Parts: sequence; C-alpha cells; structure tokens
Amino acid sequence: MRPGLATKIRFGLVGIANTLVDLVAYTLLSLAGVPMFVANLLSTSAGMACSFTLNRSFTFRARTGDVKSQAALFLLVTAFGLWVVQPIVISLVTGAFEGTHPVVAVVGPKLSALVFNLVWNYTLYSRLVFRPKEAA
Repeated sequence: MRPGLATKIRFGLVGIANTLVDLVAYTLLSLAGVPMFVANLLSTSAGMACSFTLNRSFTFRARTGDVKSQAALFLLVTAFGLWVVQPIVISLVTGAFEGTHPVVAVVGPKLSALVFNLVWNYTLYSRLVFRPKEAA
C-alpha cells in the first residue's frame, strides 16, 4: 500500500474515533443533565484531544517536533476550520440546495462543509502541524 494512502486511511479511522468520543461524551453528559452548551464544549474538547493524540502518534507518526507548538497549531487549524471555514462553505453552497426537501436543504450544506473541512484538516495537519522533520 502506498504510504500516502495508508496515512489517509489512518486519518479516516482517527476521524471516526474522535467523532465517536464527541458523540458518546455529549450523549452521556446530556443524559446526566449537563446543559447543552457545556456538554458540547466538553465533548468537542474531548474529541479534539483524542484527535490530536491519535493524529500525532498514529496518523502522521510525528515522533519529533515540539508537542506544545504542534498542539497550538492543531488547535488553531481545527478551531478555524470548524468555526470560520465551515460557516463560510455552508453559506456559499446553501443556494445549491434551495428547493430540496427541508432536511436536505439543511444537511446538504453541512455535509459539503464537512467534506471541505476534512480536506482542510488533512492538508494543514500533514503540511503544517505534523510535517515531517526536514532532513539535515
């Protein structure tokens, strides 16, 4: 298997894992009576922590580099992607879903943004956050 393909498969597996961490944590916290905003903040933070740890060690196998700077870059890339890029993509593609079933009109733009965000994250994680150390 090509190394690039293996990395992309590992990235997908990590995405599934951190999404499950987020979803399970959110569900458990919500069922325990934690307010939605707090439950979401805690669950997405747990998902991002899982994502950073697994992407660093498993996906990109970044054994070198400053963990603190990688964590800061990871948080910046991920937060910007979630809270800035996704809303922009949703706004840009919403018109393409006008006239469709109301669920499709809501889910379609969000899924489009998620796909864009996957590419965004993978590209910036591999080239910026966990880039291989340059050969001396």
